Amino acid sequence: MHLILTGATGFIGSSILDAMLRMNGLTKISILSRRPVQMMADRPDPRVNVIIHNNFESYDDELLAQLNGAVGCVWAIGVAQSQVSKTDYVRITKTYAEAAAKAFASIPAPTTKPSPFRFVYVAGGDTTTKPGVLTAFQARIKGETELSLGSICKAGSADRLKGYSVRVFYPDMAGHDAIKPYVRPHPLVHRVSEIIFGTPIRRFAKDLWAPTEQLGEFLTEVSMGRHDDIAAEDGQEEAPGMTLISNADIRRAKGY
Repeated sequence: MHLILTGATGFIGSSILDAMLRMNGLTKISILSRRPVQMMADRPDPRVNVIIHNNFESYDDELLAQLNGAVGCVWAIGVAQSQVSKTDYVRITKTYAEAAAKAFASIPAPTTKPSPFRFVYVAGGDTTTKPGVLTAFQARIKGETELSLGSICKAGSADRLKGYSVRVFYPDMAGHDAIKPYVRPHPLVHRVSEIIFGTPIRRFAKDLWAPTEQLGEFLTEVSMGRHDDIAAEDGQEEAPGMTLISNADIRRAKGY
């Protein structure tokens, strides 16, 4: 089985890559990245092809040929809204994902075992398609992205492109030593919030908690079609064409 991963040098992307490397059921992993992936320098694997790609709004035939046979993608490209302008945030969060979904829908299905292409979008726990006056900018944009991806899925063949949005609330790498060398230090405000909220969430609000080792496994499994039964009807009203998966769904599936 061949999967695509983006955002592999980031926080959640590193957890997904670690999970993919541990999965024997994968025969090929194509990583689209702007720069070399240090984890692959330290953990070389013949299944992995790191493709340096600088324009995530465009996918030419040569690039798509390298992705031939892929059956899914975990889209983990993201950036904190505080680190970029609003225009850049929309481009990175929404425009890039739209372009990828449209391009990947054209990848031919495997001839040996035809299956839909599963596009797994990593969203936030506060994402909403029904924003109010107090809704945060990033939550609104990710909600708009869910709606747009749903429209792309509906516009194509229902048997070819399936969209999933996984609304991760509190990703936590405290016990995930394998990825710690590859994750950049979080901004000060994030580190302070982790100190204040981390322990209470782990102990008393586990439906909001997403330990990254299990999270990476779950996101990979969704792209492999292993969780099609989870929240199968969710999202059809809020984001038609998409399956929305909550943090609580992740916890139930992984049993932590």
